[in-house]
Amino acid sequence: MVKAREHELIRLAAAGDKGAAAALIKAHQQSLFGYIMRMSGRVEISEDIVQEAFVRVLMNLHRFDERYRFSTWLFTIAKRLYVNACQKHAPTFDSEIVNGWQGSSDKSDRATINQEVQSNARDALGQSLLALPEHQREILILFHQQDWPIALIAEHMSMPEGTIKSHLHRGRRRLRDLLEAHEKLSAHVAEVWA
Repeated sequence: MVKAREHELIRLAAAGDKGAAAALIKAHQQSLFGYIMRMSGRVEISEDIVQEAFVRVLMNLHRFDERYRFSTWLFTIAKRLYVNACQKHAPTFDSEIVNGWQGSSDKSDRATINQEVQSNARDALGQSLLALPEHQREILILFHQQDWPIALIAEHMSMPEGTIKSHLHRGRRRLRDLLEAHEKLSAHVAEVWA
């Protein structure tokens, strides 16, 4: 969404326009859910956090500073809610729900095998991601899944860009090491390249 349009929607939503509020939610709901889902690994926690984040954002739109990106503000609120939820719930990973996997009996055997290989690889990456320190996991998710630039991640996490780059490098290396150290996970990822 273009920044000018987004700011217009924010002003309208702050004034009580329900259509503008719905447009803001629709524009950011999927990416926010994906981010929180990858951070937590739990659907029920992710759904609750995303819903609560939007409630808080919509109630406080008058506080939004237009010098910053709306997505950064939204993701920051959601991350704070996630940190609070971590105190209540231990994370688990449910890759079928995260990745929208659905079986289908009318697919060819090759398509089913490919789907299973992809699902196994996502499971392996998801399990390995959850083993990373939280800050490295968040940086990897924001960079690779959400396509955020280094500068935006640095702003969001209140860290220098060089530190973000270092964590990104170390996180990738640690992820690779985790996958290589676990024979089954490594095999699942290797199947994708075969």
